[in-house]
Amino acid sequence: MLSVQQLQINGRRDDLLPATSLQVRRGELLLVAGEGQDQRTALALALSGRMKPSNGVLSWDTTTKTKKIRLASALVDSPGVNEPEQHLSVRDLVTEDLSLIPRRYRGALLSKPWLKVNSFEDIAGLWIEQIPAGRRLELLTALALADPATDLLVVDSPDRHSADPAAWLPRLQALASDAGRPLAVVAVVGALPETWTGAAAVIGNSVTHPPEPEAEPTPAAPQATRPEPATAVEPQTADEPKAKHAAEPAPETSAALKPAAHTESENLQRTAK
Repeated sequence: MLSVQQLQINGRRDDLLPATSLQVRRGELLLVAGEGQDQRTALALALSGRMKPSNGVLSWDTTTKTKKIRLASALVDSPGVNEPEQHLSVRDLVTEDLSLIPRRYRGALLSKPWLKVNSFEDIAGLWIEQIPAGRRLELLTALALADPATDLLVVDSPDRHSADPAAWLPRLQALASDAGRPLAVVAVVGALPETWTGAAAVIGNSVTHPPEPEAEPTPAAPQATRPEPATAVEPQTADEPKAKHAAEPAPETSAALKPAAHTESENLQRTAK
């Protein structure tokens, strides 16, 4: 089983491959969608042991050693890496690819017998650019599987040659489900086919984003308080003390009554006489 946990590759500015996690077993086909060609190729190179990741864990069965993963895998039709040149003939391509197989497995380096045994005689005389998308994928995957040590097949952007999934999807499904030689097959594509219901993943599915800072609560505006009405204070005037003294009988009045009472007593005395 191929197991990938948070696989990430640094780039000059941004990540060449954002953190991605996936897994696929023998007998399964996994489609991984990614928008950018650079990201798709970086993932295909990492999964097949051709590029060392900056972070994350990549394991095949029980090993995490890049060399062993590379020996067990085959990278198919990666743009700018190992895609066949357009001006190359099919015969020359077969001869070149067979020469890369370990000597104990490859046999003779003659393309004609191989093309005949693998039923590619109909395109043997064509240039690579003349091959239909479906046949191109059949040819390249057959050459990759010429090495019997290959158990993991990583196909880079097979949908770039045809917008119709029927040109590449059935071939990959057949390879994964072959009971005689079950393979773990990963196809890195630009977009998942609308009818696809099998295993799928997306490049960057393990990118973690820092939590957004919580917004500080806005302090409530202070409520306006009504001023308490001031207690009315009656002004004191300078006339108040005078009024108080005015209520008391004046000494002059008491003195004036005394002579009047004395005069009246004298009159009574005269009358009595």
